[in-house]
This record gives sequence, structure tokens and C-alpha cells, in this order.
Amino acid sequence: MRGWWRDLTDLVLPADCAGCGAPRTDLCPRCRTALCGTTARRVRPEPEPPGLPVVHAAAPYAGEVRTLLLAHKERGALALAATLGAALAGAVRAGSAPEGRGGPHPTRRALGTVLLVPVPSARWAVRARGHDPVRRMALAAAAELRRTGTPARVAAVLRQRRAVADQAALDARQRLANLAGALEVTADGARLLAGGPVVVVDDLVTTGASLAEAARALREATVSRRHGRTPVYEAATREGREERRIEARQERGKWVHGAPEKAVPNVKGETLRAAVVAAPRDSFVINRN
Repeated sequence: MRGWWRDLTDLVLPADCAGCGAPRTDLCPRCRTALCGTTARRVRPEPEPPGLPVVHAAAPYAGEVRTLLLAHKERGALALAATLGAALAGAVRAGSAPEGRGGPHPTRRALGTVLLVPVPSARWAVRARGHDPVRRMALAAAAELRRTGTPARVAAVLRQRRAVADQAALDARQRLANLAGALEVTADGARLLAGGPVVVVDDLVTTGASLAEAARALREATVSRRHGRTPVYEAATREGREERRIEARQERGKWVHGAPEKAVPNVKGETLRAAVVAAPRDSFVINRN
């Protein structure tokens, strides 16, 4: 209800630019250029966590871009989802071409059907915000990719299997420990992941802990399916607005929680990639010597 009311007020009431405050426009040309005006580039946090897939980001996390992401995520500026999704789509294109290169418009043959897997938000955060910002951006990114000729769909197959602490005050090592083993793939998720290149998507990468944990869960599910192991819970699938969304229903069995596996390095030739809207400026590979 909260998200629906925000959508309605965005349509009816005049708004200032969410990035710089310019009057009577949701997003001014200068802020749009800061977000979408450059080609997405590869980023690498330092230190780089084990198991982190190749990550591409659309823009540096600073100035107007930071303000826009926070406005969408924390202040419910839902009208920004389409533009943020377009920026995310650019990062997906840059990272999904062969060898992670090939320019902003790789061919259909090179990509196949791209599966966008959003990093899940904690349930308490979704309730507090009234929406799931990463999933909303992923849906917009998939729509933009299809509009420009790249087959894409969202597969929300990740879920949290245990509570995690707020990461804001944690350093890189603490974030890795906080998230280790926190995510898993729903029962039908591994089957869906076999359909094409997989791109984990998020709004922001800082230490890379969230993306590395998401990649670990996806790899583990793929290996389990290959070896015929079945999950200990059940899930149901449903179609919604041209996207397959995977959501867990009632748990009819107990969760089995083993010790988290040690993260593995990224494998050469692996189709798993990651894409984000923004990253710290010093994590862009192009900015390094």
C-alpha cells in the first residue's frame, strides 16, 4: 500500500530533481548524465573477496549518483527506478559480452537469455522501505535490455536463510563473516539458472561481500543440481509482469544449516557475472595504474 501511494503521488505532484534539487523535474539532464552518460566499467574492491565474480558498474558512487540511489532506496523515489534500471542494464551489457568486453551492445548470440538475479534485501528492510529497491531496478533493467534487443528476465531465486547484522558499521572482513552462508537458492531456482548466462545484480558494491556470498550460493546450487542433490524445502513459482519470480512458501521441513563452504576463486570462462549501478571511484579498474 505504501509503495502504491508513492507511485500515485509521483504521478500527480510536481517533483524536484532527486539528485540536485532542480525544480519541477524528477531527474535533470546533468544528473541523468552522471548516472548513464559513461560506458560501464569493471570494478574490483580492495581487498577483493574470494569468489567474487567479474563485476561491472555504471557510475562512481559519489555526488548526484549517491543521492539518486539513496533517494530511490531510502526515500521511496520510485520514479527513478526506470533510469536506475537503464544504468544497471548498461553494466549488464558491459559484463556479459564475451570475455567481459565487447562494448555496450554485444550481440544476441553472445549473450543468449540473460538471467538477472537480484541480491535479496532483508525482510525487515523491505517492510521499512515499503518496497524492494534492488528487485525493482532489476525488473527495469530487464525491460531495458529486452527493449534494446537483448533477451533478459529476472529470476529472484536467492533468499536469506538466517538473519544478518546491519553492515553499515562493519569493515570488509566483518562483512564477509556476517554474510558467510547467509543466502541460499530456492528449490526451483537451480533449474532456472541452467537456462543461460547469470548476472547477480545489486545497487552498489563496496567491499564485494554481498556479491561474493550471492555467487557462492548460486554456484553451490548449480553443483548440487548437477550431482542430483535436492533441497530440504519447497517453493512455488509464479509468473508476474513478464518476469518469473521465485518466492518461498511455507517451509514444510526444517532447514539444514551446515558450515558455510570456503569461497572459491572466480573460474576462467565462468558465465556467472555481477553488475551494479555504482561503485566507489577508486575501485574502477580503469582508474588504477
